[in-house]
Amino acid sequence: MFGLGSNNGPSRNAKAVVTGAGSGIGRAFALELAARGGEVICADIDLERAEETVRMIEKAHGRPAHAYFCDVSNRDDMENLALHAEMTFAGSVSLVINNAGVGIGGKPVGDIGLDDWQWALGINLWGVVHGCELFAPQLRKAGRGGIINVASAAGFAAAPLMGPYNVSKAAVMSLSETMAAELHGSGVKVTVLCPTFVKTNVARDGRITAQSSQLADRLMRWTGFSPERVARTTLDANDKGRLYVLPQVDANVVWHLKRHLPAQYTYALGLLNQVVPQEKTGV
Repeated sequence: MFGLGSNNGPSRNAKAVVTGAGSGIGRAFALELAARGGEVICADIDLERAEETVRMIEKAHGRPAHAYFCDVSNRDDMENLALHAEMTFAGSVSLVINNAGVGIGGKPVGDIGLDDWQWALGINLWGVVHGCELFAPQLRKAGRGGIINVASAAGFAAAPLMGPYNVSKAAVMSLSETMAAELHGSGVKVTVLCPTFVKTNVARDGRITAQSSQLADRLMRWTGFSPERVARTTLDANDKGRLYVLPQVDANVVWHLKRHLPAQYTYALGLLNQVVPQEKTGV
């Protein structure tokens, strides 16, 4: 699951695009790429956060970086991002990190509402689809580079009360696996990141019920990895051509339980759902 550093992989001296680069794992990716000699376009729906990441890169590493406003769920925005990258890098994008994502949870299917489904899938899934559709042809034509898609252990854990999040991340895993097969032998390396808890603001910035958000915050403080550690591990893995990155022990445990004891695993989740208190939805 893990990779080791490579002196000539996609993360070295990259011409990179990172979505959701204004905070969390995206910011950590951008900073680490700059440390490895790269030039980064820091795309984010919050331009001020993206500009802050650029300032951090310039101060820490003296590398060129570029802030760019982009709503990844919007096809036009992503097409403009691809065009901007092509012009900025003179057509030589070498690494794309589809990181932008949002948290959502706390309600069972049936109480979630289609607006929340569309919002979550628009960012977590369609944002990645847009990035892959628009940048994969450039990378394939160049015959080198990398694509990193940020999914989650939720993509295979299927925990209760996280329907839209689980579905979006499972789809990102499937897309990444498909692309890894399609790009085999092309020189383009595909990696999908599947962490559990990382110390970011995704729970507070998302659409998560108060009780679930408090629980997530506690778990992040107690067990979460730093985004910097996750970014380094993932970039090293992509350099080595590793498809899956499960940076934490708990993700690996769930991965094996789900695959070796699928029925028992789902039964245990059902029991857990019965004992975990749920918030009133008012429906």
